[in-house]
Amino acid sequence: MHNSVNNLIKSRVSLAPMAGITDYVLRSLVRRYSPDVLLTTEMISSEYLAQTLNGRSGTEIFKRDENHSPISYQISGHKPEMMEKAAEFLTNYADMIDINMGCPVNKVVKGQDGCALMRNPELAAELVKAVKSGTNKPVSVKFRLGYTFDEMNFVEFGIKMQEAGADFITIHARTRSQLYSGSADWTKISELKSAVDIPVFANGDVTSIEDAEKCLEQSKADGIAIGRGTLGDPTLTGRVSHFIKTGERLAPPDIEERAQMLKRHLDDEINLRGENVGIKFMRKFYPYYFAGFKNAKVLRSKLVLEEDYNKIIKYLDELRFVNVK
Repeated sequence: MHNSVNNLIKSRVSLAPMAGITDYVLRSLVRRYSPDVLLTTEMISSEYLAQTLNGRSGTEIFKRDENHSPISYQISGHKPEMMEKAAEFLTNYADMIDINMGCPVNKVVKGQDGCALMRNPELAAELVKAVKSGTNKPVSVKFRLGYTFDEMNFVEFGIKMQEAGADFITIHARTRSQLYSGSADWTKISELKSAVDIPVFANGDVTSIEDAEKCLEQSKADGIAIGRGTLGDPTLTGRVSHFIKTGERLAPPDIEERAQMLKRHLDDEINLRGENVGIKFMRKFYPYYFAGFKNAKVLRSKLVLEEDYNKIIKYLDELRFVNVK
């Protein structure tokens, strides 16, 4: 691996950025169980950042702890000068700056950001150069196979990003038109891997050690970025990293351990956001923590409506009596 990146990537696993999900709390939780994986922040809009720098505060998104290194800060945008400024500002926090060229969401793509950049490789290359000039940290790019099945330009696009100065690539093995449906096509990634010299991490559909093993085999990638697989199981990145290093398969957390992790997650969100907002924010996570367990539906339907902290804790404490996998 390239030297600048080499010092950073001590693990062949990273936490993929997810908007509204990989906040300070989740990053800290993943770090507890995964001492050396590369963490990534939620996507930070360079336009939003410009407003923040002009005196509007929005610092929760930048928040990090000492032990969060190595951590990559992800930015989105399509104006080189703004991206350069964003990179300058984030250099104070980041070990690496990642440019989002893969987000498939309509409002992002309509604004020319995210995966729309795959239709404009010239501009995409300008953005990489701009970010490189704004920071002395390694710069990475995250993108997809293409905008649609007929526009699978990921190999040419990856070569162009490397030429523009990208030090590292993460590729989500779907097209923009697939959003998050269908299956990730890991085998395609090997085409990109053999075309570039910089490290390539594969992303999409890794939810277990078995998936990770298959993904590395099919993609020939240098590592794996795990996103949705970490929801409800903050140990996954650490377990995959441990497996790649040692060959040992650590068991996923059982229902009681998950309930304990969920309590910690909830308490930390409440500390960060206040009780009312923290409790509501956590609702999106409940289905993941209890996926695949008996009686989970009943519990979820109670939790999603519950606003009383003590009752939530009581439900979680009662779990061990009702649940046998």
